Amino acid sequence: MGVARHARIFRARMSIVENRKAFHDYFIEERLEAGLALAGWEVKAIRAGRAHLKEAYVVVKGGEIVLVGAHITPLSTASTHVVADPTRTRKLLMHREEINRLVGKVERAGYTMAPLDLHYKNGRIKLEIGLAKGKKQHDKRDAIKEREWGREQQRLLRNRTGNLRRSASSTSSKVGE
Repeated sequence: MGVARHARIFRARMSIVENRKAFHDYFIEERLEAGLALAGWEVKAIRAGRAHLKEAYVVVKGGEIVLVGAHITPLSTASTHVVADPTRTRKLLMHREEINRLVGKVERAGYTMAPLDLHYKNGRIKLEIGLAKGKKQHDKRDAIKEREWGREQQRLLRNRTGNLRRSASSTSSKVGE
């Protein structure tokens, strides 16, 4: 039963593409999920793993929230009578109350919206957007220093436990002599 439950949870949300640059450039304070208005060729291309969020951003246009700059490369087997625009503006689907709340925070509080993750949820393609504040250059440097220090600590701990094992085995061989 535990395995089936785990499979259900895993199936509920499967990531397609992440925008790691957003975590480098912004402090993410709140995360929201939105649907995407996509054409059929876009869905097929996303399922084939041909989507990129690196240069994408989310803006408010005419009371709607849209995704701008996301690149979805059309498949070579796409229909010939449909002109595929890989970087077209795509509408995000959210409840009106959520949209109004986000617009208020973006306009009044100085937040920005950044696309974080494109994923499947119950067979549908969703976009996770983050309500974010921009990082200054020194904040980015601090984050890099912290990350490098964490790696250094892990390396030191790994070496330390390896040395302890070696010294313990060498002392036990001396005791037996």
